[in-house]
This record gives sequence, structure tokens and C-alpha cells, in this order.
Amino acid sequence: MLKQTPLYEVHKKLGGRIVEFGGWEMPVQYSGIMEEHRAVRKACGLFDISHMGQVLITGPKALEQVNYLTTNDVSQIPDGKCQYTAALYPDGGVVDDLIVYRINAENFLIVVNASNDEKDFNWFVQNNRFDAKILHVSHAYGMLALQGPKAKDVLANLGGALMTTTLNPFSFVEEKLMGISCIISRTGYTGEDGFEFLLSSDKVVDLWNKIIEAGRPFGLLPIGLGARDTLRLEAALSLYGHEIDQKINPLEARLAWIVKLDKPDFIGKSSLQKIEKEGITRHLVGLSMIDAGIPRAGYEVYEGEKKLGWITSGTFSPSLGKAIALALIEGTKKSGDELLVGIRKQKARAQIVNLPFYRKKKGKI
Repeated sequence: MLKQTPLYEVHKKLGGRIVEFGGWEMPVQYSGIMEEHRAVRKACGLFDISHMGQVLITGPKALEQVNYLTTNDVSQIPDGKCQYTAALYPDGGVVDDLIVYRINAENFLIVVNASNDEKDFNWFVQNNRFDAKILHVSHAYGMLALQGPKAKDVLANLGGALMTTTLNPFSFVEEKLMGISCIISRTGYTGEDGFEFLLSSDKVVDLWNKIIEAGRPFGLLPIGLGARDTLRLEAALSLYGHEIDQKINPLEARLAWIVKLDKPDFIGKSSLQKIEKEGITRHLVGLSMIDAGIPRAGYEVYEGEKKLGWITSGTFSPSLGKAIALALIEGTKKSGDELLVGIRKQKARAQIVNLPFYRKKKGKI
């Protein structure tokens, strides 16, 4: 049976088209993917991300436990900071990519992907080397994301003006917003400035309505999963099951920056050390289509007649006005090289480009 977030009925009333995603019934779009995408790039948008999961790890050795489970180093960030990281299998494949909230050295909140919620929790429990307390708390929380260049104006309109100047990227605070207690972080999945709100599930509808009202003067729209995907793809952000999975390691997926091989032992460390020493044989690249056609996940990528790999994610980019894709390919191809993508029995030309496709200051390739 599919799960529903606390906002399910609200989405239906707003005209959201509901689809299945990661075991949840979620809105894929409201007014339309293009309009929603542009609202986030030019103004702001509000996302229901209550399908995301949460795991709490506490205890005297919580820091050591989180560091053992993840690739990045939580000992290197202060309390009140978030960290992007990943959990790995022993062979270096990815269990999931995660955001860790460091409350203090004995308390960490980990946000996991919806489709991996149960799997991640079980993995953490199975690998509890430091006798930490590991709690599955997804049912207790809801999450909202306010994203876009005017997100800070909306937050100020909600009484959070101070946070718009004092809260740095990947920092968080526990505050009351319009009387509602929440964890507010300057994080997101769009390539824009923005904030994410973690709060009690029974307060989600109330905060959603307050943000919608506060955002009206700034052109805020509710945003579905469709635009969430086009936004993250333009920003070249990984999606589990596409750019990373059990068979794709972080070194191949342009995520070496979240792997700290100089920290104490973590699951998958020895495998990544071996891979790094031997050198990766494939890597993730960005493609901008030259010919017509939209590359989709699973489409094959060629150099002449030689198959090099496949598309991990592809779409028409509303910001750039052309089709773009991420692809995992063999060899050492570089920006400017031309490849071919198999689209409907034809081979369409594409050029490797620098990533990300979109930067909020420049906006173009």
C-alpha cells in the first residue's frame, strides 16, 4: 500500500497530479513542470519532501558511529552544521546518499532518500559497531523545502529575517517559525538558494499554508516532483538509482569530494582505496544535445559504433532551452568531445560539457 504525506489532500485540492514515487503518492506537477521550474529559478517554490526518511543516532560514541557508516567526516564540522555524505557497501557501491545534521557530538539526525528509508535504517542497525542508539523516526517528521532567489524574502515575511543573514549554507538552527517549532537548514536540491524545514508531522499542513500565504507577493508556487527533477539535473545533483547505486561508487560519480580516505575506518574504505590506486575505468559526464531528441535514463552512449556507457538521467532543460543528460561512460573523455546517444533507433550527436549545466550566477553553459 502506498504511503501519503500529511499534505496529500492539500496537493489534490491544489490540482496536483499524483504519481507513485518511492512507495509514496506524491504530486508530480501542479500548474506544469516548465512553469514550476521557472518559478524556482526566477522567484521561489515550495516543495513537500515529507517522503524523505529520518534516522536519529545518539550516544557517547555517536560521532564515531556516524563516521563509520559514512564517507565524509562529521568530526570536521561544528554543531549546527549539515554535511552531504554517503553510506557504502563494503565493495564501495552506494547504499544511499545522505544529509547528516550534527546537533552535537552525541546526537546526529540523518535524512535519507524515501525509497531507501527502511533499507538505510536496517543497514545502520546491522553495522552498529559503537553501541549507539539508532532510532527510526521518519513517522514523526515532515519536511518542506522553500527554494529560489526569493526564498529569503519569503522567510523574512514569516518572521525569519535574521536567519536570512545569519544562517550560512549547510547550517541549521532549531527555531519557532510562526509559532511552529522546526529545524531550519540552508540546504536544497535545486541549485538555488533556499531553506528546508524539518518539523513534527502534525504541523506540516499548518506551516505549508503559512508559507504559501507569505510567498504570494513574491510569486511563490507549489512545486511537484517533475520540476524537482529538472532543477536538480540542471545543477548536476545525483539521484539515487540513477547516478549512484549499489553498482556505482562515489569516485565514478563525481563525488570524490565527499569521500575522506584519511579519516578512521569506514564501511567501503579499503575498496575505495584500491579503486583510487588502480584508477577508475568509467566516470560521470554532462552531455548537451546537438541533434534533436531527449536522452532518457538507460539510453546507450556511443563513440562511433563502440558503446561507452549509458544515460543516467536526461531531460529538456527549461533554463537552457535544450536537452541535457548525465551519462556514465568508460574512458577518459573530456569537455568538448562529441559522442552519440541512441534515441529511438537513431544515433543523435551530443557534446560533453562542464558541470553543472546551470549555475545560479551565470545561468548558461
